[in-house]
Amino acid sequence: MLLRSVLPAALVWAAFAQAAPASAQPVSPAPPSDVRAWLLRIHDAASRRNFQGTFVVSGGGNVASARISHFCEGPNQYERIESLDGRQRKVFRFNNVVHTIWPVSHVAMIEQRGMLNSFPALLQGGDDGIAEWYEVRAEGSERVAGHEADVLAIRARDPHRYGYRLWADRASGLLLRAEVVGERGDVLETSAFSEVMIGIRPQPETVLHAMKKLDGYRVVKPVLTPTRLELEGWTMRQVAPGFRQVSCVSRQMDAPDDVAGAAPPPSVIQSIYSDGLTYVSVFIEPYRAERHPKPMFVSLGATSTLSQRRGDWWVTIVGDTPPATLRIFAAALERRKP
Repeated sequence: MLLRSVLPAALVWAAFAQAAPASAQPVSPAPPSDVRAWLLRIHDAASRRNFQGTFVVSGGGNVASARISHFCEGPNQYERIESLDGRQRKVFRFNNVVHTIWPVSHVAMIEQRGMLNSFPALLQGGDDGIAEWYEVRAEGSERVAGHEADVLAIRARDPHRYGYRLWADRASGLLLRAEVVGERGDVLETSAFSEVMIGIRPQPETVLHAMKKLDGYRVVKPVLTPTRLELEGWTMRQVAPGFRQVSCVSRQMDAPDDVAGAAPPPSVIQSIYSDGLTYVSVFIEPYRAERHPKPMFVSLGATSTLSQRRGDWWVTIVGDTPPATLRIFAAALERRKP
């Protein structure tokens, strides 16, 4: 993460929901207890609302849209996402089981995802440290996609992270629009519903039925094994301020177009770090000249990606953070001596 695509973007911003009180004028920064309460409300609203709409993400000169439906019945959650641009892709989720389907190539990927993988990274730290790194203010109300929305501004307190502006439906708390804001106040990325219906009747059968229709598909089931960087021969000396490790797994990065019967790809280590609102993912895999031609640093919208060779290894660091934050992680990652 952040491997930015329609699915993660939709999950990220559809999961943001809050109930900041409306205000005619900006108010003073919220105390840590209020920030914590807002974020808990975000998490709760993401899992309890039934909605359906078209979600659009724009940034870095690119625009992507998806049709997303979310249902909940008792403790169970169901989700259906269909990309509307570029390569056709459909995603179906029942609780932690996720099916990603590419109809053209007839490939289906089945994964077990916990809260870490489905995002948001909100509350993963399990404490009130977010208020140390972000200043939160209510900024009145506006209309978005035909709904009255309360506006919440989240300003980064240091240069290691971006800020946000969130527009949440006043009646339900569902996030309708979000902006990622750079250091100079420029909008790096915008995510918003162009139209949305909230409080719809749940239709879990539309998700479960689609998850069973895999005849004729090549099914890929990546295996994630919990691990530690130290066990894999690596160490992270010091991460960027405010971030801490929340997960480390070894996984096989099967590509959807891999040829059946080909040798399995090597395992990739993925270590994820979060400050409670955003995250940075560090991927480590064996170096292969045909796959890793040259070092790369790219920023697209809010997402930056750094890739470089480390001896016999290839390291890729991805995050919705300023580029300098990724460089801190790159400089801190070391191969342990045998």
